[in-house]
Amino acid sequence: MEKPPSPEPVTVYANPPSHHHQETFAGEMEYYSWFDEASIQDMNYFVKTITGIKSKGIRPDLIGSIIAHYASKWLPDLSGNVSAATATPPPPTESVTASVMKKRFFVETLTGILPPEKDSVPCNFLLRLLRTAKMVGANQNYLTELENRVAWQLDQASLKELMIPSFSHTCGTLLDVELVTRLVKKFAGLDSEGVKTGAALVKVAKLVDSYLAEAAIDGGLTLPELISLAEALPSHARTTEDGLYRAIDTYLKAHPQVMKQERKELCRLIDSRKLSPEAALHAAQNDRLPVRSITRVLFTEQTKLSRHVDWSPSGSHSSEPGSGPQCLSKREMNVQQAEIKRLRDDVLRLQSECGAMHMQMERLMEKKSSGGGSKGFFRWKRLGLGPSIRGSVGVEKMMNGEEEVGDNGEELEPRTPGNMKTRLVKGRTTPSRWRKSMS
Repeated sequence: MEKPPSPEPVTVYANPPSHHHQETFAGEMEYYSWFDEASIQDMNYFVKTITGIKSKGIRPDLIGSIIAHYASKWLPDLSGNVSAATATPPPPTESVTASVMKKRFFVETLTGILPPEKDSVPCNFLLRLLRTAKMVGANQNYLTELENRVAWQLDQASLKELMIPSFSHTCGTLLDVELVTRLVKKFAGLDSEGVKTGAALVKVAKLVDSYLAEAAIDGGLTLPELISLAEALPSHARTTEDGLYRAIDTYLKAHPQVMKQERKELCRLIDSRKLSPEAALHAAQNDRLPVRSITRVLFTEQTKLSRHVDWSPSGSHSSEPGSGPQCLSKREMNVQQAEIKRLRDDVLRLQSECGAMHMQMERLMEKKSSGGGSKGFFRWKRLGLGPSIRGSVGVEKMMNGEEEVGDNGEELEPRTPGNMKTRLVKGRTTPSRWRKSMS
């Protein structure tokens, strides 16, 4: 009986053959005939086939694409198709332990035959392979190898593949945040060595901020874990802080039990100078942020407004040709005027709140002038400094990150109208004392 012909081999190209590789592709075509049914069904035969192809000098990226394609035959999870992964359940006669051991063998074998060259395998395939390896408990050496390869190509990763669940019983989060932190730190180390470009670092920063926004919803995510991942990248990696602000705001919303001192520590991660006008407006009205952070945002916006006015075409500093109003359309002019008006309103509102705060302060100190708590007040009087000057000094210290300190060395509470009202009520029954600032 004549043996039926074997099916046509499946050819997978990493990239279409260019003019430069046309001759090379003609020589490579004969090796695709090695991938018959036997090589697909037997892992050992597949490994021998890949080893033979490597010895013939075929491009590493082509070998990587072949491995990524045929790996889905044994591990449907590696295909990236959820329906394909769930549509092939294990045989009913196979136990769960045997299935896990077989998957572990496949993962470790595939990791061992990957081309050693960088960028020879797609990053998303490596992430799926790493997720499966952690799920089946692969050897630590293979896990370390996969982490190093993923870290090298982290700028090519997608958020969907990066959201690897935690398979450890000791981890309190749904996502493996510690794994992502290690990957980002390794990538940042490559950037410090000059291996990666600045554009790749910016891509990773956006990816990390998006990942943080998703992980912040998890109630088990601790503050040190969030701070560690946010600080894994250098400060120059983020061209805008909108993504990080969104992640921090999401975390504060999902974790209302965070203490004021912890909120202050978390908000120090945000560089208010890199916030967009929309994010700055949201932050200025966000009651989940500490008062100091809100004031810093308003101060930054006021500084931007002052620079905009100083260097506007109508100002005396404008010296660039073509920078007059004729370069702006009517719509752009209206947008700028509306933005300037909004910033001025914010500054006026802040000044009125400061004025009310100082009035309450004066009334409180006059009532307590006979006690010992008025030393600091009369010291200001002797120096001849009015309330407006004292307020400007306090705001300047606040912008520099300094704490206001009282006579006895303790930190002073932020002086807002609400706090002054509370101190007036409490002052009728208890001595007037400043508590440490927790906001």
